[in-house]
Amino acid sequence: MPADPPPGAAPRGRHRLRHLANWMNGSTVLGLLLARAGGARLRRGPWLLSLAEGYRWPFPTGSAFTVGDVVVSRYQVAALQQRLPGLLVHEEVHARQWACCLGLPFLPLYLASMAWSWLRTGDRAARSVFERHAGLAAGGYRELPVRRWRDGLAALLGRAPRPRQSAA
Repeated sequence: MPADPPPGAAPRGRHRLRHLANWMNGSTVLGLLLARAGGARLRRGPWLLSLAEGYRWPFPTGSAFTVGDVVVSRYQVAALQQRLPGLLVHEEVHARQWACCLGLPFLPLYLASMAWSWLRTGDRAARSVFERHAGLAAGGYRELPVRRWRDGLAALLGRAPRPRQSAA
């Protein structure tokens, strides 16, 4: 995953198309409303993204999340980039995912992807198709081994997983 662009990096045609799509599908408007309601301060970011810093609501969790073309964070994005140099590249991919899903349909698809990931690994991101496509490491996530179906279902039901049987 490439490092983030320098401040003021010029948008390309694909960024303009994504930006237009996210305005038209309403997801950027939703992101701006959510950021304002959560007390975040807005500023321009690279690639026609808006950066909303100082978000105060406890949900959703995570260092940053993207709604339309709005990257929302409790922290200063520059400070996050020190720890996660590809963070804005990762979040721009999520902005494209919002555009490709035509806005709000992204939410149930993303939630289903998180549920799948949790069932298979015990982690909300490790097997999420959206997080994998955006780059796990760039978003601060790690690769985890896949667990057996029955172990995931047992965890969901609050039961201890059964030990594997040997082939002897």
